[in-house]
Amino acid sequence: MNAAIRWRIIVLQVVAIFVLALGTVGAYAAYSFTTTQIHDQLAPQQIFFPKDAASGLPDNLTQYAGQQVLTGEQAHAYAEKYIGLHLSETGQGHPYSYWSTVARSETDPALKAKDQAIADTMFKGETLKGLLNEAYAFSVFGQIAYYAAIGLALATLVVLGALIFEIVEMVRGKPVTQLTSAELIREPVTTN
Repeated sequence: MNAAIRWRIIVLQVVAIFVLALGTVGAYAAYSFTTTQIHDQLAPQQIFFPKDAASGLPDNLTQYAGQQVLTGEQAHAYAEKYIGLHLSETGQGHPYSYWSTVARSETDPALKAKDQAIADTMFKGETLKGLLNEAYAFSVFGQIAYYAAIGLALATLVVLGALIFEIVEMVRGKPVTQLTSAELIREPVTTN
């Protein structure tokens, strides 16, 4: 390897380390920001899972018994398995759009009020369910950023190792071959 190529390799490795390190910091910052925002947005809502089955906790949520919803995963579980269960019961298997249509087309004032109350409950429940699932979606983005940060950090270390090797080889004084101009313009050998 000639000296010019060695220096180009070293410069490329330094640039790669800089870019990979910057990517690592950026990905970790995205993870940290997302995680903090989810916690800071959910905490003031004071949403808690019921403490036990007697308090209304479904069997499939026992691992969250009595916990406050503070993470994306908790928000998803609460939205799908707790609110979803109640919406299914309240809406009798129908979504808000169904009950809204029924309430608008009802002519009897008593039935209209009853159907509108179900539609209002469904609207509020589906809205909360959607917002909690949005927190979950962002937590998934945060987890992806976290794993990207780990991957980028490992790639940075690999390139750093290659750079250190290259510098050690240069300092040890391994002979660097100098190519003559005849070797640079020599025709490649082809085989038949």
